[in-house]
Parts: sequence; C-alpha cells; structure tokens
Amino acid sequence: MAFAIGTAIPLLVFALAGRPVAERVAAFRTRARKLRVISGILMIALAFALAFDVTAALQRALPDYTRAAQRTVEDSGTARQKLSGLYDDSNKELSRCEDGVDELRSCGQAPPLAGISTWINTTGGNPVDLSALRGRVVLIDFWTYSCINCQRSIPHIKDWNRAYRDDGLTVIGVHSPEFAFEESAKNVADQTRKFGITYPVALDNTLDTRDNYRNRFWPAKYLIDAQGTVRHFTFGEGCYAQTESLIRDLLRQADPTVVLPPPTDQSDDRLTADRTPETYLSTHRIRGCTGSPELTEDKPVTYSYPPGGVPLNKLSLAGTWTAGYEHFTAGKDTRLALTHHGQNANLVLAGEGTVTVLVDGERTRTIEVHGTPTLYRLTDHGKAREVRLELRLTAGLQAFAFTYG
Repeated sequence: MAFAIGTAIPLLVFALAGRPVAERVAAFRTRARKLRVISGILMIALAFALAFDVTAALQRALPDYTRAAQRTVEDSGTARQKLSGLYDDSNKELSRCEDGVDELRSCGQAPPLAGISTWINTTGGNPVDLSALRGRVVLIDFWTYSCINCQRSIPHIKDWNRAYRDDGLTVIGVHSPEFAFEESAKNVADQTRKFGITYPVALDNTLDTRDNYRNRFWPAKYLIDAQGTVRHFTFGEGCYAQTESLIRDLLRQADPTVVLPPPTDQSDDRLTADRTPETYLSTHRIRGCTGSPELTEDKPVTYSYPPGGVPLNKLSLAGTWTAGYEHFTAGKDTRLALTHHGQNANLVLAGEGTVTVLVDGERTRTIEVHGTPTLYRLTDHGKAREVRLELRLTAGLQAFAFTYG
C-alpha cells in the first residue's frame, strides 16, 4: 500500500500539472522530441538493469543510511522483548517466581516441552512427557553448547543428577541454540557426549519451549515439583548451593520418608563483577568495535587498529575480514586485538587453520582449529586481571563470540 501510494501521488501530480507546465516552458516545447528519445533510452536501460539485477549491485555499493536507525529500533532491549513474544499473557503465572530468590513459590503449571525436534539420551529417541513425571521433582536446564556460562554450570547439574536421580529427581536439558550451527542434532549429540551428559536433552531449535517458559537467558534452571508446578527458577551462573538446597526441599515434600545423601557442596565459582561481558563477532550484535573503516557486512574489507591501542572492553580488527550476521571470516593477514578483564578468554571458532595467541605483546600459544564451531580456550591466568590480547588467524577461519571467565 505504501509503495502504491508513493507511486500514484507523483504520477497524479504529473498528469494534472505536467501538460500546462510543458506548454508554458518554451525550452521544453522546442526540445520535446529529444527529451522523449532520451526518456525512452533511459527506460530501456532501466529495464535491462532490472533484468540483470544491476540495481541490487548498485544498492549494495551505496552506504546503508538506515542501518543505525534499524539497530536502534529493532535491536533494542524493549523491541526484542516485544518481538520475542515472551511478554504476552501466556503462562503469565510464571511471573510469580523471581530470579534466584531463596525460597519456593507456586508459579503455575509447568508449560509443555513444545516444538522439540530431537531427543538425545532417551530410549529410541522417544520424547519425555512432563505429565508422565508426576510424583518426581523435575529440573529443566536451558543451555546451549558453545555458551561458556552453560559449560561451567554443567558439572553441578551432572552431580545433582547422580546424587538425587534415585531419590526422585529427573533432569532434562533443553538445548535452545543461540547460533545456527547449534541447531545441528549431530553437533549437539557430539557435545553432549563430550561434556559427559547422560540425562535427556531436548533440541529446542524453534525456541518454542524457551518461549513457553518466558526465558531469555543461558543458562536458566527451573524447578518443578511432584505435582507439576513450577516452584523456582534462576538465571545465569551461581546460586548452586541455593538451588541444590531447594531441590532437596522438593524431594522431601514429594516423599517425607526419603533419606537424602549429603549435599554435593560444589563451590559457586562466581564470576567477578568487573568481568568483560560476552563479545559477539556479529554485525548486528557487536559492541565496542574500534578502528577503521566502519564495519561492512558480507564484503571483504581491510581494517586497521586505532592509534593509541585498544581500550578496556573494546576490540579492533586488522587485515582483511568479512564481517557477517553470525560470524566474522578471516582473510589475508588477519589480526584481532582486544583488551579484557578476566581470568580466562575463550572464542568459538570453526574451519581449518591455526590461531596464534599473543598476551601483552608476547606469543603464548598456537591453537589448531578443526571442523564445526567449538569453544576454544585462548588464555588462563589463574586469577582475573586486565589483559591485552591479540589473535592472528589463518585465512578461512570463522570466529563467532568471545566469552570470559
């Protein structure tokens, strides 16, 4: 409708006003035939341009003046909440629960596990039905395999599964992918084996279950009692001792005669408050990128570091990179510099090649990268500190996201 109106209005103006104006302009009257010939040639040229998609190439070559506005509007926190569908009235009783509180609450019936494409670690790949688990306490862990925060929480969940499975606890991992490569059932199965996960894992590739639980975090843990009611949830890392204590309370409520083993007592491994936040190598999610020129999407561009170095919590590119919506691809003489604060730095990489790691200007290691996207440990300093990190990547490697511990 907008296109039709935008086209019709100027055509109507030309139709009503064009002839009187033309009759009054002497220059037009004397050159009318020549103008008609030129207009015809331009129309034919435009037709050929449309037929051979020249207009699309021209559009790609011109600056994208609307990108900044689009990012501001569509990628804002408010817009993402509205677009995600998590803030409508469905399953609104979950709002009775509050992230990480040290008590059990009644937060409505547990939503179903919907839109699951594949089940891992179940007999014959059969689905798990929550309604069939009445009488047992259920822990649902939302995770994705390249997320370092999820990886750090997995040992705690495995311990709880071993300690309390025979006393009435069922653990279900809901794998809700953040990247496209995490939608591969083979990749998830490989990583599930790598992490030693033996409890059922549901592949929530359409994020239907994640939306049902009004969740927007990795990791996120939900506790469901023996009657199928959500009683507690916690987002992110930490609160392990608290979560285990609430699991034990729910098990005793389900069976007052149960004799529980001692708590697993794993430490929380809490992260420091000043840790550098996760850094995405994605044209729509990257923050704090410095240097020149400005990032250009899906096109090889030669970048350079800014003069004076890279500030804390910033990164910069050098050499030829192709910046994409989901990852950056290394080209010729590619380097990446960043300054972060943390005990360690990790990067999701894919492809075939090597990454040379320099810490504070000194070469520390060379990492061999093979195959599908996997999280690689770049540095580990024993304690959190500020680090100037530079990576030198061979051509063809794909880099997705940095995480810090």
